[in-house]
Amino acid sequence: MGILVTGGTGYIGSHTVVELLEIGEEVIIVDNLCNSSIDVLDKIEMITGKRPVFYEIDLLDKEKLEFVFKEHQIESVIHFAGLKAVGESVKIPLTYYENNITGTLNLCKIMEKYECRNLVFSSSATVYGMNNTAPFREDMPLSTTNPYGTTKLMIENILRDLYVANHDWHIVLLRYFNPIGAHESGLLGENPKGIPNNLLPYVMQVAIGKLECLSIYGDDYDTKDGTGVRDYIHVVDLAKGHISAVEYARKHEGAEAINLGTGNGYSVLEVVKAFEEASHKHVNYRIAPRRDGDIAICYADASKAKKLLNWEAQKTIDEMCMDSYRFIEKLANA
Repeated sequence: MGILVTGGTGYIGSHTVVELLEIGEEVIIVDNLCNSSIDVLDKIEMITGKRPVFYEIDLLDKEKLEFVFKEHQIESVIHFAGLKAVGESVKIPLTYYENNITGTLNLCKIMEKYECRNLVFSSSATVYGMNNTAPFREDMPLSTTNPYGTTKLMIENILRDLYVANHDWHIVLLRYFNPIGAHESGLLGENPKGIPNNLLPYVMQVAIGKLECLSIYGDDYDTKDGTGVRDYIHVVDLAKGHISAVEYARKHEGAEAINLGTGNGYSVLEVVKAFEEASHKHVNYRIAPRRDGDIAICYADASKAKKLLNWEAQKTIDEMCMDSYRFIEKLANA
């Protein structure tokens, strides 16, 4: 019996595949490679000594996706695949709705057909919207400020409805906060195509001279240094959270929302300083106007994950930055 990982060559997906292989799980990856590279498979094999089965398939291609279920006995699914850039989602909302929602509907229909009903879904803290006060708890009211976030919330609602209709489903909705860091080997990390949308990949590229300057959007928030505060979590901690979620889903019916975060917040300037100390590189930055839709403070109440999954984040912000720098340095020298 295998675990299907959609989006398994992506940043979080690839680290999760490594953790699955390390504990002896059989892994099948489906990915269209729109924001990842095929050489990730080589790196996974270098780390684990095992090469996962891989299919280059888009979830919108229902026939090819069903072929994977015909070929393999799939017991659980971890669903990462989806477009994820907030700004881009505002510009091309229909593409985001079609890709993220239709892809998930195709996946769930095929899972139902093949009686595979254990699902861990990659959701996001963006579903907490603008009106809640940190720390964010899973029982807070939900809302969104952009099409990307709306697709995550809509999929959560679809999956809840799926459970209501059929209590044989075992679903965990993992709400991530801000994944950063890289595998300690330096082989796997976040390497987005084009200009990075997230803070640390941008910082990394400024540090090695690939980009000229980091823009920090707003320094007048009601925070310790005026810059926005976020809950940054090491991607390996996050990957291990998925292992715990799969084990939980195997035993518990329902559609359970669970935060994956550290429960601590770091400001943008604190992250920049930590990266400078880890890399011994200077990071040029400038202060820019606030962006619409950004909130001052966002961090998790992670107590539910500890209670239900017996999981909590272990790695520090310094470790996150050191591992990130090791990855970008190795990539730049390749």
